[in-house]
Amino acid sequence: RKALNHELSKLFNQMWDMDVNRLMPGKDYTIDLQGKAGAAQQGDSAVQDSTARHLFHNVNEERLKGIKTFATFISLLDNYEASTGVAEVVTPEEIAENNCFLDAILATEVMKLAHEYLLKKNLAKPNLANFKYQLYDIWFQLYARKGGDRPDSCGFEHVFVGETRRGKQILGLHNWVQFYLQEKRNQIDYKGYVARKNKTRPDKDDQVLSIQFSWKGSVKPIGSTFIGVSPEFEFALYTVIFLLAEERVTRETVKIEEYELQMVVCRHGHHIGTAYPVLLGTSSE
Repeated sequence: RKALNHELSKLFNQMWDMDVNRLMPGKDYTIDLQGKAGAAQQGDSAVQDSTARHLFHNVNEERLKGIKTFATFISLLDNYEASTGVAEVVTPEEIAENNCFLDAILATEVMKLAHEYLLKKNLAKPNLANFKYQLYDIWFQLYARKGGDRPDSCGFEHVFVGETRRGKQILGLHNWVQFYLQEKRNQIDYKGYVARKNKTRPDKDDQVLSIQFSWKGSVKPIGSTFIGVSPEFEFALYTVIFLLAEERVTRETVKIEEYELQMVVCRHGHHIGTAYPVLLGTSSE
């Protein structure tokens, strides 16, 4: 395991403390962890389900929709075709929605801090409009996933919305808001949590979880996700690691609050391929 990156840990903890839009467990939402996930392989269509109920017992949607970054984020979630290999069609309305979202997050202290940090490293454009253009390219520029020639994917779709490959595999989907909304529509079936080694089970106020779920006919054996955090917080973390890194797959070990995480970011040329946290000390490490 890579040594703890102290510089990034310090930066990400500052972002955590500044994340005024983060929802609070027990107050703005409640999760219902239920049972521990059973063994599963990627692509299984049926696995043991140790949960009868949803993971999200309730979420204060008024608060969610009353926060600009969440509201503009939610409007992007229905802009994508889940299946890889099917070309994405981007409408002028969707481009406008992408821009509204970026404008909203760039106005937050969390993204301002990310911008300042990247400026010091000479990795971001000083002018905000240019920095926004840089973010647009990293996250929203379409490209062809594995072996395809159709622009069927982008970093945002993969990380935040989720995709499927040949109906057999779930790609991405590392965002709690998308998880909650899909669960509410009965599109996602939560199968249970994956415990950390030193902790028999997660608490209902844990803000990083490893979980198992099925979506669109496939099972994701284990996926880690932040819970309750704002979209700008995740955007800031992944963007910073992406711009700092040169290699195709970057893993940075950081400690945010009490969570020891390995932040994984993969690049697809100049764009984000995928990005997610791995909760260290979980049995799948």
